[in-house]
Amino acid sequence: MTNDSLTYISRAEVSRLRKKIKDLILRATILANVFRLNALSMIMEAGSGHVGSSFSAMDIVTWLWLEEMRHPNDDTYRNSDIYFSSKGHDVPGLYAIMIGMGKIPERLAHRLRRINGLPGHPDVQTPFIAANVGPLGMGLSKARGMAGARRLAKKGGRIFVLLGDGELQEGQNWESLQPIANGGFSEITAIIDFNKIQSDTYVKNVSDLGNLEAKFRAFGWEVFRINGHDMREIKDVLQKTKRGTGKPKVIIADTIKGKGVSFMQKVASDGFYKFHSGAPLPELYKKAAEEIISNIESALRPLGLDIAIEQKIPIPRREVSSRVERLVTAHGDELVRLAARRPDIVVLNADLVLDTGLVPYSKTFPDRYVQAGIAEQYMTSMAGGYALKGMLPIVHSFECFLSTHANAQIYNNATERTKIVYIGSLAGLLPASPGHSHQALRGISLVGSIPGLTMIEPSNEREARMAIRFAVEKNKESLYIRLVTIPMELPYVLPADYVLKKGIGVTIRPGKVIAIIAYGPTLLKEAYLASEILENNGLKVAVFNMPWLNVIDERWFKETFQKFKNIITLDDHFIRLGLGDQIAAMIARSGLNTRILSLGITEIPECGTPAEVLSHHGLDAASLAKKIMSFYPK
Repeated sequence: MTNDSLTYISRAEVSRLRKKIKDLILRATILANVFRLNALSMIMEAGSGHVGSSFSAMDIVTWLWLEEMRHPNDDTYRNSDIYFSSKGHDVPGLYAIMIGMGKIPERLAHRLRRINGLPGHPDVQTPFIAANVGPLGMGLSKARGMAGARRLAKKGGRIFVLLGDGELQEGQNWESLQPIANGGFSEITAIIDFNKIQSDTYVKNVSDLGNLEAKFRAFGWEVFRINGHDMREIKDVLQKTKRGTGKPKVIIADTIKGKGVSFMQKVASDGFYKFHSGAPLPELYKKAAEEIISNIESALRPLGLDIAIEQKIPIPRREVSSRVERLVTAHGDELVRLAARRPDIVVLNADLVLDTGLVPYSKTFPDRYVQAGIAEQYMTSMAGGYALKGMLPIVHSFECFLSTHANAQIYNNATERTKIVYIGSLAGLLPASPGHSHQALRGISLVGSIPGLTMIEPSNEREARMAIRFAVEKNKESLYIRLVTIPMELPYVLPADYVLKKGIGVTIRPGKVIAIIAYGPTLLKEAYLASEILENNGLKVAVFNMPWLNVIDERWFKETFQKFKNIITLDDHFIRLGLGDQIAAMIARSGLNTRILSLGITEIPECGTPAEVLSHHGLDAASLAKKIMSFYPK
């Protein structure tokens, strides 16, 4: 039974059980639950992660790593087997297995989603991780490349790729099937974690996959179907995949999302699955841990064995201030108000209804809500079709996918000179815990150069409401809104008379000599706090909110900044081709005698807590104040 501490089973205990339990099937079944318990504790300690996906794939991945693969992902062996998860969300489960096997240090069990720890999505910087994933749909293509490289090097070994069933909505999967079959890449085995739930709802309610077996056979693949929680079936089917048919293999494994914890295995009455992402509440964690432990102990009892459980780390209690601002929620609420008087609005979403604040809209206007699934290109081109026929489409996804996966489609829509509103949430450096695949730091450079499209990033709830109203009611062309998702308590307010005017920013803290120009709540907050530090050191610095990311009003800029001898720009974005570069160009064009220091992201971003990552990249208030003091001429 658990107390108020996280429960964890040590590597030494895993090793003991591997030696004591001789029956391979029973051993793998028990250890899969051990790894479930450890993965749950890791996610709970981190405060985020994906429980449901880790649990549904756990039995398959446990057998692969413990009993099936030869020297998995170990390139020191010539013919080692390769495994990686294309879906990526199940990586806490994989980490638990690898720690239990001694592949990665046990101390890292307490560093999930922390800097210098284990990233939120697979990353090759972690030992024995074969490929970076995060954006879905890449896995089979990467497997084909690995197989091709191995053939050229005359190396053997099998390649196993785990896919999610929702992931199969991404078109790249289907692009890869025929060439892999045509090339006779029989060393590739795809395993589909067919748990029937994508993110927060049933796959069939978004885009029914139909007869998967027939589809894969039509592409020339050898197809198997199993119960993905039956270790004997897993063992037997993997033996069958060794037969030399000359065809790539696919195993469709029927699984249950959240397997191992009864209350995590179903969609709630409101239609949403509650355990896709994030850590469970403390009381639910305790209930889940108790159930898993009970299952382990029941399986061990007939063998005359018990299990040692460690309980050292208190269950985290994360209180959220009532003063935090939630820009995504504000956006969603305002969208409902706008749609009530605008029958031409249609909202499109890429499988992220909870994360993009669209639950109220989807329930209020179901006939004008389109769940496109994990298919950003399809969604964006569909939006173009709506726009061509007189509707106002408002397109939602995470910015890391919308600005990249659908870039060609956004440009194509722009060339038709229609009006579309794009909402890229999860924008910027934070949250950093999912890792660099989800840190959206390229949007300004990728989208901002498209003609006929304006970019904006609001800095608080009030400005988020302004932004969507401006996009719908005032702007005549397409508009792209970057939205920071992480809730924040903000130290600043916008002036009471402030209104959005294209290309014009606003002062949120007056000052002399030095002006800091920032946007969005993440770095505008740090800029404001840095200015307070600087004022305490005798330097009164002005702070400006500049929400417009690809348009600057030249007259306003020159009139506002001609009195400042030093300008600091902060980009929640890679410095290259961010707002700072545009401001530097504006300074040059305006003939201002002004020094500029551009700060932002210069390297692949780190994974970790907000404080860790901001400090690492030198973008926290203390680091900014220090840099500004050194920049300011004495």
